[in-house]
Amino acid sequence: MQPSTRGDRPAKTLVDLFATSCALYSERVAIRNSRPMSAEPVDITYRQLEELVRELAAGLAASGVKRGDRVALIAEPRIRFAAVAFATLRLGAWLVPLDPSLTREEITTLLEHADPKLIFGTADVRAKLGAERAFVDLDDVGDRTFSSLLADREPPEIGPTSDDIAFLAYTSGTTGDPKGVMLSHANVVADLENGTQVIAMLPDDVLLAIAPWHHILGLVACLVLPLYGGATAMYTDEYRRIAELMVEHRVSIFIGVPKLYHALYERLRAKARESLAGRVLWRVAPRLVGRRVKRRLTGGRLRFFVSGSAPLDPRVALGFRRLGVGMMEGYGLTETSPVVSLCLPFGKTAGSVGQPIPGVEVRVLGAGRDGVGELAVRGPIVMRGYYKNDAATRRVVSADGWFRTGDLAVLDARGEIHLKGRVKNVIVLDTGKNVYPEEIEWEIGRIPYVEEVLVRPSEAGIEAVVFPNRERLEADGLLGRVREAIWEAIRSAQLRLAPYKRLRSITQLILVDRPFPKTSTLDIKRHEYDPRADRPSA
Repeated sequence: MQPSTRGDRPAKTLVDLFATSCALYSERVAIRNSRPMSAEPVDITYRQLEELVRELAAGLAASGVKRGDRVALIAEPRIRFAAVAFATLRLGAWLVPLDPSLTREEITTLLEHADPKLIFGTADVRAKLGAERAFVDLDDVGDRTFSSLLADREPPEIGPTSDDIAFLAYTSGTTGDPKGVMLSHANVVADLENGTQVIAMLPDDVLLAIAPWHHILGLVACLVLPLYGGATAMYTDEYRRIAELMVEHRVSIFIGVPKLYHALYERLRAKARESLAGRVLWRVAPRLVGRRVKRRLTGGRLRFFVSGSAPLDPRVALGFRRLGVGMMEGYGLTETSPVVSLCLPFGKTAGSVGQPIPGVEVRVLGAGRDGVGELAVRGPIVMRGYYKNDAATRRVVSADGWFRTGDLAVLDARGEIHLKGRVKNVIVLDTGKNVYPEEIEWEIGRIPYVEEVLVRPSEAGIEAVVFPNRERLEADGLLGRVREAIWEAIRSAQLRLAPYKRLRSITQLILVDRPFPKTSTLDIKRHEYDPRADRPSA
């Protein structure tokens, strides 16, 4: 449970939460950059961050930013990102976080839709925008800079109400009809307060995450949540430095993706098998092994891992827990602020994304004989709607507040959610049976020789497009027979699937020689993938 130092009155806005944390944890480090950032210190305390936010809010107000205006922020996570976010919220304006890796056309489409009063970014983003845009440089380069906006005075007291919009987060529409999700302060506060009833964020936690803050998961779970709990927030996109950063900064919580955890667990198992003593300890004293792992990774500070964006192998989740290393999975969407459900870090079962957090209801719509149907969610975390798109809002949110997620799921007897895939991705075979490509991808993706996999419909029913792990194939001396080696592994792996879900012939295996295009959260852009752009791999 969250510590009760905040008093009995619940906070109503994110501005309230931030002010309370700054008062309670003033001298603790709020944010630490994982690498040097131009014009920024390595880290900043809550007191210093509050002062920076106050000065920036005053400058934004002097620049004409007022309640209900939009402020776009197109940048990688850093201290000044957080300052812009909370200064914007303090004025009752809406933060519009956008991915800096988007193309000129994609950014332009979203900016035209959001119509922000100001845009914050760096020189590479500025180069993508027209000269007429009101742009502020985060690195203090050019005519209008972050530092030039800082004003040593109190900003006007025009803060938001709980019903005001806090974030305008875009989930799609970069090349078509934009879909901007409006999340109110009440939405996000409910997600924070209800989520921390399941798992506490403690003042001495150091959270390291790979989820970027322009995505709502990163923004809420990896920035706002740590600040809510008085913890230290860190971000990295340097995968090779994760272990180094965990040791150096004594990380207690790490948020990553299944691929990282699968690789780490296999390395630990392989290390244990190298000696008789290792094999014995792995079998009879796993928590001793786990304590050694935690000491090596974080000086013993590690509390738990969090996995998201794709299914985690249940054996890996249970394996880490057996070692005494907590492993959490969760589920959410931008439209739900974002967290819908969480499983406990030391739960006895795995394979689900847990039960809904307190205050949230879920149900399955149109379930078939297998219990699979579309998951619907209701509660204070559900968005206020899509910006300038009432028709799209009505299609997914019913009059009585149920949000259709577009995800297929089963609810078990404990009320836990088991995801099966996306409604729009279902492949209907000529026999009338439904195939969920994510289910097959999960089985094939566990094969060491498979780096990435995409299952799609074909004349034969389905086919698997695979980007091979050539490093692993080379280590096993299989570069001369890549296709055959992967097919043999698939034949074995898919025995866990019903016969109609299996590939029947090697002709249904397509190899490509480069990774699939992905989103910033490493999800494959399934419907944007063009197989003609890839050459067949030998």
